Amino acid sequence: MSKLSLRDSVLLLTLIPTVLIGLILGGYFTINRYVELEQILKQQGTSIANSLAMTVEQPLDSKDKAKLHSIITKAHNQHASLVNSIAVFDLHNQLIMTSNYHSEFNDLHYRGNVAALHATEAQKLRNNYVIFAPVKYYGTGETWQDAHAKTIAVLMVEISQDQAIIGQQKALLLSGTIILGALFLSVFLSTRLSRMFSTPLSQLQLATDKLIEGKTDIGVSEQMQGEFDMMRQGLVTISEKMVGQRDEMQKHIDQATSDYRETLEQYETQNIQLNIAKKEAQVANRVKSDFLAKMSHELRTPLNGVIGFTRQLYKTPLNKHQKDYLDTIELSANSLLTIISDILDFSKLEADAMELENIQFQLRDAVNEVMTLLAPSAYEKQLELSIAVNRQVPDNLVGDPTRFKQVLINLISNAIKFTEKGSVKVDISHRLKGDSQTSLLVSVSDTGLGIAQEKQDTLFTPFAQADTSITRKFGGTGLGLIITKHIVEVMQGRITLNSALGNGSCFTFNAIFNLPSRLFNDDLPCRPLENKRVLYFEPQEHTRNAVIAQIESWHMQVTVCDSDEAFFTALEQEFSYDICLVGNMATVDDMQTVKNYINRAREKADYLYLMVNTISHNMRESLIGSGADACISKPLHHRKLCEMLAAPYRLDHPDLSIETSNATHLPLKVLIADDNDANLKLLYTLLEEQVETIETAHNGAQAVGLCKTHKYDLIFMDIQMPIMDGITACKSIKESSMNDDTPIIAVTAHALAGEKEQLVKDGFSGYMTKPIDEDMLKQIICDHSATSPLEREQKEEQMVSSVAPFESHLLDWNLALQRSGNKPHLALEMLNMLLQSVPETIDHLNEASEQEDPEQLLKIVHKFHGACCYTGVPKLKTLAETIETALKQDKGFDFVEPEVLDLIDELSNLNRDAEITASSSL
Repeated sequence: MSKLSLRDSVLLLTLIPTVLIGLILGGYFTINRYVELEQILKQQGTSIANSLAMTVEQPLDSKDKAKLHSIITKAHNQHASLVNSIAVFDLHNQLIMTSNYHSEFNDLHYRGNVAALHATEAQKLRNNYVIFAPVKYYGTGETWQDAHAKTIAVLMVEISQDQAIIGQQKALLLSGTIILGALFLSVFLSTRLSRMFSTPLSQLQLATDKLIEGKTDIGVSEQMQGEFDMMRQGLVTISEKMVGQRDEMQKHIDQATSDYRETLEQYETQNIQLNIAKKEAQVANRVKSDFLAKMSHELRTPLNGVIGFTRQLYKTPLNKHQKDYLDTIELSANSLLTIISDILDFSKLEADAMELENIQFQLRDAVNEVMTLLAPSAYEKQLELSIAVNRQVPDNLVGDPTRFKQVLINLISNAIKFTEKGSVKVDISHRLKGDSQTSLLVSVSDTGLGIAQEKQDTLFTPFAQADTSITRKFGGTGLGLIITKHIVEVMQGRITLNSALGNGSCFTFNAIFNLPSRLFNDDLPCRPLENKRVLYFEPQEHTRNAVIAQIESWHMQVTVCDSDEAFFTALEQEFSYDICLVGNMATVDDMQTVKNYINRAREKADYLYLMVNTISHNMRESLIGSGADACISKPLHHRKLCEMLAAPYRLDHPDLSIETSNATHLPLKVLIADDNDANLKLLYTLLEEQVETIETAHNGAQAVGLCKTHKYDLIFMDIQMPIMDGITACKSIKESSMNDDTPIIAVTAHALAGEKEQLVKDGFSGYMTKPIDEDMLKQIICDHSATSPLEREQKEEQMVSSVAPFESHLLDWNLALQRSGNKPHLALEMLNMLLQSVPETIDHLNEASEQEDPEQLLKIVHKFHGACCYTGVPKLKTLAETIETALKQDKGFDFVEPEVLDLIDELSNLNRDAEITASSSL
């Protein structure tokens, strides 16, 4: 809406009140005059009628029409301008006499009872007033007490309204004239007033426009009236200041221009420096990548030897302590390898270089691998580890199974680590996303410590942990969850945490996988299990529900028991069961209970199977010896469970209690090239069990020379070697040798993104990352050799009996044989080594006792403790362990002095018993 000008505003503010006031006052006085004229008209008519009514009484009484006519006519003539007609009506409302009979005279009759009319009445008839006045008779015959005289007739006077209308019109015309006059006067005054404002305002506006245009001569030098002159002086002042500011601004502009030129020159210099810094940063990033690659190689190479030879050493006869030490070595090496892998994965995430594979895999098999790997950790803490995969979840998926398993391993291992008692549960469901994709929803919940709300937000940041104190109980780099979070996000998912301190934790994540166009064949032998009657006893609810859902999907008839009472009640039924499946924690304390279950159920079931929380071969053999047909470890492994239950009903299935070994060397000739002797020896040892002929080279040049004179079936080539690296050697072998078509496998510790693809481009047929294990090696040979290796299983341990070398109450020879893997010569060798160190140990103990030196004593006892763990001397081991534990707790020499003296005496007794046996043999 456009704004009004000042002139229009003045006109409106002046005219509108004037018009309104004039209309209100004119209307008020006109209406008053109109009403006043009508009242005057009625008063005049009433006065005429009343006077005539009294005058015509005598002629009416004497019935003198001439006189009556004379009176009426005279009265009409006297008031001719006001009266239209005068008439007299009798009691019966009949006309007696009228002064003027006209066409509308019939409407002038009195409509009421004439005799009852005692007062003058006025009625409006069209534009006239009709006055009815009663004619009273005051004769001598009337009663004195009557309030009203007798009405003998009614006098009608018709009063014309023409003069009143003329007067009203005159009043209206006068009012309109006055209003118009006032309006014209107001317009004149407002116009003069608006000119008083508009003229100086126009000059000031023109001056303002000149100021806006930057002109200094604004043309308002003449004085103005009142406030306008103050505004004029203000504009003049502004003009003068603008001139000064313009000059000052020009100076600033010149200075700013000069500064800008200098700044541009500085920016150009900084841009050059930034470009140089950028190139340096890129170089530093490449150096960092090369450093990570080299560090990966340098760290993984010795770890490869440690882990590999540890696994090889497991195949040799070991006693219990040796196996414990090997377990510790392998655990430490794997922990270090995990830390290295986490750091490298984190570097990939920082560089946004993590890429996912897109291969087809079977979900349940991938999950079972993770659960089998982590189950021993849960069993050690007597935790219930269970997995439940919804039956509707598709088993065949397309994605990266390795990264998916990495996420599961991180979450489940954390749950096991931070849970002291209770359970760790894994649930997997899904939601279809169209016809080609599905979203897996995985939750890992535990009954562990829980995480405080204020610490939950920091868990998904690098190197963050819930407990950061120096006395924290659990280790780790703090990279597991951030790596897990990034992997889940790369899989188009999201990970969340729901936890409360003391109430456990629940990690939930989802991941998007494609659905394959082709499905793997399900080779589970579930058809023989249809309609088989199963008695299933499992106290743990989550495991019970998962197993029930699984075996019901095989169309088996299940009777479920969740307590001892329900189990024993089911066994008292008259019918028997095809299969009885019993689940139990199977700790040492529960052995008698489990055997009781076996004894009670053996007669009521054709086949009896156990699902236990242990991987102990001895414990499972003991349970099988108590009457069970077979025993598998929890958590639920659908493939193993199906094969175990279906075994008796299949003609092609071997007996579960028999382990076979069918190791066969492949007729292959293999070349190994590696500059590290430990890695070379490990790879040689692993291949020695699988292929017939192996040759070695210590650098790329030597490998190229051998390839020119020998034909190999498979070549394993380290990447980083002196003289000639593996990539150059590979290219040389492919270009000019007898092995241009021989598969060459890269063996390296590198783990950076894109290296595998680059090695394939360089001519390598495959890729093997350190540390190397047998399964990886078998798969490589299977994929790249003409002859596939046969399936190998571990040989059944043969118990070997032997005679103790001497008699002593300190020596438990059966324990020594057990520690040495039932190899008598190894047990004897370890015992001889201990006996040779006994005199020296006694001397050192005496010396430390005399000096009362706890630190020296701790070193001696620690060394001796490690030696006696493998030699079957349990009492000496117990003494050494007691002393070492007390010294590590800062108990002091006085506290352990009796045990030290006892240890010296027992060592002397052991030495004496051995010398007596040696002397008698001589």
